[in-house]
Parts: sequence; structure tokens; C-alpha cells
Amino acid sequence: MANSLLTIDMITRKALEILENNLVITRTVNRQYDDSFAVEGAKIGSTLRIRLPDRALVTDGAALQVQDDQEQKVTLTVSSQKHIGVNFTTAELTMQLDDFAERVLKPRISQLASSIDADVANSYSSIYQSVGTPGTTPATSLVLLQAQQKLNESAAVMDPRYAVVNPAANAALVEGMKGLFNPTSTISRQFKNGMMGEGILGLNEVSMSQSIKQLTTGTRVATAGFVKTTVSSQGASSIVLKTYASGATIKAGEVFTVADCYSVNPQTRESTGSLQQFVVTADATADGSGDVTVSVAPAIYTASQALATVDSFPTADKAVTFLGAASTQYPQNLVYHRDAITFATADLLLPQGVDMASRQVHNGISMRIVRQYDINNDRMPCRIDVLYGYSAIRPAMACRIWG
Repeated sequence: MANSLLTIDMITRKALEILENNLVITRTVNRQYDDSFAVEGAKIGSTLRIRLPDRALVTDGAALQVQDDQEQKVTLTVSSQKHIGVNFTTAELTMQLDDFAERVLKPRISQLASSIDADVANSYSSIYQSVGTPGTTPATSLVLLQAQQKLNESAAVMDPRYAVVNPAANAALVEGMKGLFNPTSTISRQFKNGMMGEGILGLNEVSMSQSIKQLTTGTRVATAGFVKTTVSSQGASSIVLKTYASGATIKAGEVFTVADCYSVNPQTRESTGSLQQFVVTADATADGSGDVTVSVAPAIYTASQALATVDSFPTADKAVTFLGAASTQYPQNLVYHRDAITFATADLLLPQGVDMASRQVHNGISMRIVRQYDINNDRMPCRIDVLYGYSAIRPAMACRIWG
């Protein structure tokens, strides 16, 4: 029986299936889709506004105390357009779909998936909660449980939660946890494929990804800093530090604590007993006096506020301690609830007057494939595009494991 000609819609659906199967981090985060971007006149760089849950204080007594809404919104910019080029001939279109996918699509689409995953892995730089010992590859169940502790103290929902680690951490964790009591099937699977797999220590899945990012710290000294000026305003998003060498750098994504400034549970607003960790949101450099103003997250609200993040303001002369040594690179493995990170795709316009064009959407991912004849070079180039954005919109529901 002769093979029938593959259609562009069939190819696009198969390519989308391959892309989704090759995603690791992106497959386990919240995915949203917007069909308004392909409307004539829409511009790449449009944004999605995402509402976060309202927070309010519980009050005592019979008298009503009305509170203003504390609903927060975050903006997610859908501006990353990635594509990969491929040539396929009319003769190749007569192949069986599985053969065509294996020979033509899979080698390219897997690279596109890795590139998208690498982008989404950058979400670590917005996540302030951290566990693990910088410079030591995580190798025990304790580090995964400590990450879960951070999520629990931040009132993150239990299910679904995921962990994604780099190859070194995956190898160390499989080896380090082999002696734990596990179902025979779980041990067998880990032995056969060398992966942690599903249903580990309250995590829906522990996956390995080569896309996990490395953070290179600034030239600052880890323990030489102090708070210069007491933070005094609710919602402050910067702290002035002192006693650094002139020109010392602090890099976006670095994490530090301030002595006697503790995190609070967002539901009870009581201290968790753990120092609040702050993430630096923009690169900063110490001035000639050794002072440096760092932009931080989370915003600083004390326990009297509905949006409380700390039990008390960072005060002058309190010691500041950064994670990791200066000028050193550390892997940033991730543990997160699905809704901590959002990945959003949008439709791209389908061009007119081309040889082939198709756009398909599946599980919140939109993909476009376009093929055209190049008369100048007698070729038929094809491009596969995805337009997307990503953001850690609820960083309190995620935690980094330093390696």
C-alpha cells in the first residue's frame, strides 16, 4: 500500500508532541495560552496580567473591621520567540509519520525544547528560598525534605510538587538514597534508568535536566557586610549595605540573610524560626565608601501587615551573610509547586502565500510551522516557531537547592 502524503497539520501536531515530551522543567510548571496575539496588529512583546490570591488579616472580636483588598497582580511578558530551521523535501513527505518524525523532526525539536527549558530555568533568579550547602552536590534525602520544609513554611499547597536537578545532583541523590526503604518497583526503576523518578519524599516527580543554571556570585566577601540604614517603610524593596570594598559587586540572583530578621508564615504571620532569605534582583556595585544599595525580593512587610514577609525590619549594623563564596559558580537546582512558575505561549500569525503553514495548540503550548520555496537557491526551508514568556510569579512556592 502506497504511503499517503503527510500534511502540514500532521507534521505540526507531531512536532508539538515531540516538543512537549522533551521538555523537563517547562512540562511541570503552570502553562497558560493566549490566542489574542495572532490578531492583526498584535505586537510581539504583549503581556499577560496574572492575578495572585488576596491576603487579609484575621481580626478578633465582634466588631467588623473592613480591610482594603490586598490582591496583587504580576505581569508576564510574552516576548521570547525561538525557532529552529529544517529542510524537508516532497519525497520525505511520503514517509510514514513515525519515520519522518524520527529522521527529520526529533533531532531538531529536542534542541528547541532544551533551549526553552534553559530559559525557564532562569526563573531561579527570582526565587529567594534556598537550601543546601554551596559547593557541595546534594546527595541525601534531607536536602529534598528541607526544600519541602521551606515550601510548607510558606504555606505552599502540597500537590503537585516537583524537583529538577542537574546531572551531578541526580547521580548523587540516586546513590545517596539507595538505602532508603522504597517499594521494589521504585528501586528497580532507579537501578535500571539511573533516575529518581516519580513519587519521591512527597514530590510528584524528581527529574534530571542539563538545563539547570549556574549562578556566578559577585566579588563581595560573604560575611563582611552589615545593614547600613534601618528599613522603615512597609513594602520596601531595597536594603543599603555597608563595609564592602569599593567596586565590589553583588550579582542578581544572589541570596543573603540579615541577623535577627526572620521569615513569617503567610497564613499565621508568626515567625518560622528561620532567617528570611532575600534574593538580589539587580546587579549592584559598592561605591567608594563601601556602601551598596541592593534591590531585593520579597518586598519587606512586617507581621502587622496582610502581606507580611518578616517579623521585624532589618535594622542598622545587623550582620549580612551571603550564600556561597565570592566569585564562584554554583548550580541552582529547583524544587517547586507547579503554580510557582508560569510558562505562557501565544499564537503567531500564519503568513499568507507560502507553500505550507500550520499552527497547533496542545496542553497550553502553541507551535507554528511554515515552509516556503526559495527560488534563489532552489531549496524549501522550513521554520518551527514558539512564542512564549515565563516568570516565577509565586516565588514563595519554590526553593533552590544549591550545588
